[in-house]
Amino acid sequence: MTTELTYLALTLILALVQVFLPAGARTVEFGSKWNAGARDTTPAATRPLTGRLERAQVNLYETLPLFIGAVLIAHVIGAESPLTLWGTALYFWARVVYVPLYAFGVPYVRSLVWLVSLAGLVMVLASLFFLKA
Repeated sequence: MTTELTYLALTLILALVQVFLPAGARTVEFGSKWNAGARDTTPAATRPLTGRLERAQVNLYETLPLFIGAVLIAHVIGAESPLTLWGTALYFWARVVYVPLYAFGVPYVRSLVWLVSLAGLVMVLASLFFLKA
């Protein structure tokens, strides 16, 4: 497995972790009875951490399909290069750092870290057009 595919797999694990973080926060806030129930009505989160974890999850899911597609296309067409290696690494590690920054409500730095992840994504996308003949 290439390093880029390894970063993709790690990003999918991160996405799974980000499913459980807000779910756990909601269970702490509303109780296991709510969690085990049908959840016909979901009360608004009153704890800032719960809302932040939910928003961090949504934020990852906005770019994750693009990242998955770009990494897989790069792999299939043989476009792996230092650009894809650095791009996948930047995307993954920035997304890892982004979660606690968002959870703890750190402004500005969180946005800069998001831009780093976006730069990583753009690097992988750019690699698709710089394939050596």
